[in-house]
Amino acid sequence: MAMKCMNCGKGVMFGHNVSHAKNRTAKKFKPNLHSARIMVGSHMKKMKLCTKCLRILKKTTGQASGKKSNSPEVSPTAL
Repeated sequence: MAMKCMNCGKGVMFGHNVSHAKNRTAKKFKPNLHSARIMVGSHMKKMKLCTKCLRILKKTTGQASGKKSNSPEVSPTAL
């Protein structure tokens, strides 16, 4: 399964762990993805989104910060 955000396209990045002795070993930086059910138009759509996109979508829908909801309503233009 591809590890990419379905909204922004953020995916796996590669780099190095660098020790104090400057030894370099390969490292994978994975995106923080979560499954979310989002209302697009009149249909519920299940998407994998990074946490930054989830926060932006919650902010644009005007939900309260203390409220926990798995299905924010989003207009099709927001995606």
